[in-house]
Amino acid sequence: MKKSFFLVILVSLVLLDVQAQTKQWSLKQCCDYAVEHNITVKQQENQCRQQVIQLSNAKNQRLPDLSGSASQNFSFGRGLTAENTYTNTNTSSTSFSLGTSVPLFTGFQIPNNIKLNQLNLEAATQDLEKVKNDIRTQVAQAYVQILYNMEIADVAHRQVSIDSAQVARLQALLNIGRVSEAELAQQKATMAQSVLTATQTDNSLQLSLLAMTQLLELSTPDGFAIERPAVADFMPRSSFPSPDEIYADALATKPEIQAQQLRLRATDNNIKIAQAGYYPTLSFSAGLGSNYYKTSGFPADGFSQQMKNNFSQYLGFNLSIPIFNRFQTRNSVRTARLDRESQQLQMDNTKKSLYKEIQQVYYNTVAATQKLSSSQQASQSSETAFRLTQAKYEQGKATITEFNEAKNNYLKSESDLTQARYEYLYQQALINFYRGQELMF
Repeated sequence: MKKSFFLVILVSLVLLDVQAQTKQWSLKQCCDYAVEHNITVKQQENQCRQQVIQLSNAKNQRLPDLSGSASQNFSFGRGLTAENTYTNTNTSSTSFSLGTSVPLFTGFQIPNNIKLNQLNLEAATQDLEKVKNDIRTQVAQAYVQILYNMEIADVAHRQVSIDSAQVARLQALLNIGRVSEAELAQQKATMAQSVLTATQTDNSLQLSLLAMTQLLELSTPDGFAIERPAVADFMPRSSFPSPDEIYADALATKPEIQAQQLRLRATDNNIKIAQAGYYPTLSFSAGLGSNYYKTSGFPADGFSQQMKNNFSQYLGFNLSIPIFNRFQTRNSVRTARLDRESQQLQMDNTKKSLYKEIQQVYYNTVAATQKLSSSQQASQSSETAFRLTQAKYEQGKATITEFNEAKNNYLKSESDLTQARYEYLYQQALINFYRGQELMF
């Protein structure tokens, strides 16, 4: 009884392990995993953290600083005594001080610098989302390639099944003398070629799985599999949003556009920071300190008494008015304005590149739609032709060459239809992705 119980447990564990190894990944799971483990994404996340630190530094410029100092000096030879006379003797002094300063007005440099770093942080966050979107697109492309290779492999193996059935049929006819050995040999050669093709498609599928696991940062492709979406016969859409409509949605959602707009706003703050050099600055300072002084050979109060007697405090304001600094402020403002023009050009270039990408996706989708419709019709026609030719061949009214030609045409049309389906689904998903939706199909 105990042996049976342990045997059941062992079998259950083995089945669970097999199920774990054959887990099928959806496109969303692949995208999420890749984003979480991709090194480029992690590097961009560190850039965002760096910007958080920069923003904190900018905000802390408003705070007062505080510094303390202590010094011990020894003098030899002629020196000043406590009676304010000079004598040739050794002297020593000890001093302590504590001071602070607060910027009161800096020509609006500090608030503009804070705003600049806030915009830089938001831009870095958008850059991070752009990197994630790039990874998702790469994963989707690899996912579609796996699906396509899976279907091609299935078609190749169906071809092997058809050829092996015909070899068995011809072998039976040869045994009763109704076909020649040459016909059987020709069909065996065709089947061998089909087996080779199936092997090549299996290798292509394995390589595409390897490419996907490398994108996901998995250690091995062993046990990795993906889900096949339902791609039964369907009628493709007859119309799509125009490139201008897609572009309008993309402008409001694409992170690369948002990042460029934030950086353009940041250049306005850079100009204001440069213009701060025209304004006077005002700061407040305060401090306290004391010292101890001893001349060798002369009487002096004790350390604690001198520290008490020499204790002093101070308060002060410092106003600095710029008059002429060799045109450095003027040129800094000019440079900041040129940077703004350059950023405007960069944003315009990014928008144009995005519009070109959308145009490419739109017309690729139109072409994929037309290809899918044509492939569906071709597949139906070639399947009908193959069934008729197969019946004629089995009745001896068609040659083996005609049969293989009809079979190859049929399997090729199946392969083309599969490719057209996935191309259509992928292009349709890209249109939705540019409009701000999740990349999925």
